[in-house]
Amino acid sequence: MDRLTSMAVFVKTADTGSFAAAALAFGMSSQMAGKHVSTLEERVGARLINRTTRRQSLTEIGQIFYERCKALLADAEAAESVAHELSSSPSGRLRITAPVTFGASCIAPLIARYVRRHPRVRVELTLTDRFVDLIDEGYEAAIRLGDLADSSLIARPLMPYRMLACASPGYLAEHGEPATPQALADHACLSFVYMSRPVATEWRFSDAHGEYVVPISGPFLANDVKALRSAALHGAGVMLAPEVAVREDLAAGHLVRILGGYDTPSRPMHLVFPASRATPKLRAFIDHVVEEFGPQTSGPV
Repeated sequence: MDRLTSMAVFVKTADTGSFAAAALAFGMSSQMAGKHVSTLEERVGARLINRTTRRQSLTEIGQIFYERCKALLADAEAAESVAHELSSSPSGRLRITAPVTFGASCIAPLIARYVRRHPRVRVELTLTDRFVDLIDEGYEAAIRLGDLADSSLIARPLMPYRMLACASPGYLAEHGEPATPQALADHACLSFVYMSRPVATEWRFSDAHGEYVVPISGPFLANDVKALRSAALHGAGVMLAPEVAVREDLAAGHLVRILGGYDTPSRPMHLVFPASRATPKLRAFIDHVVEEFGPQTSGPV
């Protein structure tokens, strides 16, 4: 006899108190229901149910076996549900978290395209620069900047998170364009403030000749890239900006890239997710992200 079926009959018998009720639930005879339970008792070498003419009750061993059988049957049902979901089309709630700037500039537009293609999915996007524990906080995936710590998460590499120096045409017309990183010492520099870290007092550049660590200072600091971008657009100073945040401003000429002959540090970027949550909705989302922001792409479209 199939062991899982025998366990299911045993659990139903314990729940209803009779073989007849269990038999009715499974579309079998009372004798067959009793045989399933007897087979289990032979396997474990102990009586599981006390049989009377009116009602069946669990023995002490039967009570323990009952609890384990319920858990095992629940796991089996969950496994079947996951298998069914994996073979179906994307649907349900999808919880994603991403850094504030990249999430607002790039992931939010991507999600708009994603939900048009998969209308049965409802995406919840949380933008935060803090570390998010996907398992404990119930997220399916996260965009992470910087080097990854060892973990059980699956990581898909994305394009590097690039920074570049820029300023408004009006600022450059008034103060001149710095020809070298060292010349930034004579300019107002707009600094990003990490709430959990000391204020940055230097920027780093490099070229074929080496690396340059440049002390910077300026009249305005903020913990939000949009605020710094607005200040730069209004001529407040030079900004070391994420490329994704100022791409459109550069294309429109509202901001001008400076020090183009020098590289600025870029940070690795990954999409991470638990293997156990690789459902159709998440797999489709991963495909979208990698297609647009994979390591071989040049950035947003």
